[in-house]
Parts: sequence; structure tokens; C-alpha cells
Amino acid sequence: MADEQAADLVLIVISGPENPKRLPSAFFLSATAAANEQKVVIYFTGPGTELLKKGVAEAIHPLEGGQSLADFMELAEDNGVEFIGCQQSLDLNGMTKDDLSRELPLLTPSQALPALGSAGRVLTW
Repeated sequence: MADEQAADLVLIVISGPENPKRLPSAFFLSATAAANEQKVVIYFTGPGTELLKKGVAEAIHPLEGGQSLADFMELAEDNGVEFIGCQQSLDLNGMTKDDLSRELPLLTPSQALPALGSAGRVLTW
């Protein structure tokens, strides 16, 4: 992770494009916590990693005619939420770093778990 300070809140996002109505809440919650001076990390793993693929989050509209999931993700990032991807989940989903819509750290679970586990709170989405 970017620095050694333990996160106040970690969200492990394993829901992917198959569950669009569930996804915005993860980004609203994390953006709100970050705006309130908490250090927040979102770790994308499993199907959640697909949300990082170019064009995927832009194509997901949880409410027909509403904002895209990419808009919710941008809100979180604009408020200081750190995104981390799971390297093994890229492989699992047939993706490479070149498929990603943004640059972000890619960690294996064994690399990520010590830092994620030291957070004040860990939520799975």
C-alpha cells in the first residue's frame, strides 16, 4: 500500500458487473469516510476486478438513465480513497495490466492481507 499508516476502513469489493445495484454503496460509503478524514482503501478481487477493466464501469448504470458506476468510483478517488487491485484476480478474469482503466497498485492476497488486516474496520462488498 502507498504508505505505512494503517487504513481506518478497508472495503474488499468482490461483487462485479453481475450485481450493479449493489455496487454504488461501496463507493459512496468509502467517499464519505475519506471526506471525514479517514484513510480508506478499496481492494478489488474476484469478479470485482472486472470493474477496473476499460469501459466496464462506464457501461454499468445501476439506475437506468442515472450515473455510471465510473462516476461513483471517481467520487471515491476524488475524496482520497486508494484503489488496489488483486493481481491473481486479473489472471482469473483473463485480464492484464494493459486492460485496466487506471494505474493502481496490484498486489497478491499474501502481499495485501497484512496491511488490509490491520485496518480499523474491514467490510466485504
